[in-house]
Amino acid sequence: MAASVQDVAERYRKLVLAVGQYDANYVDAYYGPAALQEEVARRKQSLASIRSEVQAARRDIAKQKPHNAEEALRIEFLSKQLRAVEARVDMLDGKKFTFDEETAVLYDAVSPHHDRAYYEAIVAEVDKLVPGTGPLPERLKAFRGQFVIPKDRLKQVFDASIAACRERTMRYVELPKNESFVMEFVSNKPWSGYNWYKGNAHSLIQINTEFPIYIERALDLGCHEGYPGHHVYNALLEQELVKKRNWVEFSVYPLYSPMSLIAEGSANYGIQMAFPDDERVAFEQKTLYPLAGLDPALAPKYAQFLKLMAKLSYADNDNAREYLEGRFTKEQAQEWMVNVGLYPPEKSAQRVSFYDANRGYVINYNLGQDLVKAFVERHATATDPAAARAQRWDAFKQLLSSPRLASGLR
Repeated sequence: MAASVQDVAERYRKLVLAVGQYDANYVDAYYGPAALQEEVARRKQSLASIRSEVQAARRDIAKQKPHNAEEALRIEFLSKQLRAVEARVDMLDGKKFTFDEETAVLYDAVSPHHDRAYYEAIVAEVDKLVPGTGPLPERLKAFRGQFVIPKDRLKQVFDASIAACRERTMRYVELPKNESFVMEFVSNKPWSGYNWYKGNAHSLIQINTEFPIYIERALDLGCHEGYPGHHVYNALLEQELVKKRNWVEFSVYPLYSPMSLIAEGSANYGIQMAFPDDERVAFEQKTLYPLAGLDPALAPKYAQFLKLMAKLSYADNDNAREYLEGRFTKEQAQEWMVNVGLYPPEKSAQRVSFYDANRGYVINYNLGQDLVKAFVERHATATDPAAARAQRWDAFKQLLSSPRLASGLR
């Protein structure tokens, strides 16, 4: 009897859990039956056995004929996710990919390449904006020091930020009535924030306080990890695809897979969805700066600075590529982060440790954001600003509750 799409989905879920036995970071979220997870742990398949079953599942999904557009997206999703599972098994078994080969097979996308001269032209613009004399990294540290949230004010600033992100998201997105999250402050992590989705519309959001947290990170992380970012993405996938359609493949989230480009890209673009530029500056100036004990008069200039800094985003991808392919030493990668990416010197080692842990995952934040933005903006055809905004939210909701991947955004 020929395998059905549902049969392949069930096998895919088990295979993702099986790979998780070899890579503790691989299964980012799972909210299917606990008995299935226990069964997979008891079985502890070899990598060769997992690879063989993945290949069989890929052959079976390739034979499926969709009956409608929705099913076509589901089949394509399973096909690309399974391809990524096989690649991750190969990597765990010692196979080496180039950076671009890895991101193509794991995330369904390849980041553009830029050389140092490209970024230095942007660095020169930043140099003119930052006051003082002396090396730019030192002046940047002094300038940005004015915008650090004191540790004893972090909770109230983040509480206000997340509440505003949630309120603005709920104007356009109907969330499950029982949705909730818990926020924790942690330290000694290779990331600045993380959403651990627990299922049943509940998340644990952790914020890393090891290094100074600048005022803009309150809305960045509130939107990215919470609303309309990871928490909303996972809650909508669970509600629309797992609970309503029994698409069991969405009850497990393999971190190193095409899903992550959509997850990170939508979470980053979600910041702009909730807080377009002018509205963001106004909210930060009126609410967050006073809560943090910072001077609200500095908000417009800092926003101008951050807009310019955003143009350096892809320096992260190029640095990771050079480092992971062996053309940069750890020291050279840290130098690039400080002098090209204008990263805080004290955080440069942390960023390189992120490359070591997550490799090509870095492309999901900026390239993912750009692909999601282009997809959403194509749907905003209305000339009336309010109507265009509603159209953007409609497209964004569609993306968050569908099995669309990177190549489907173009």
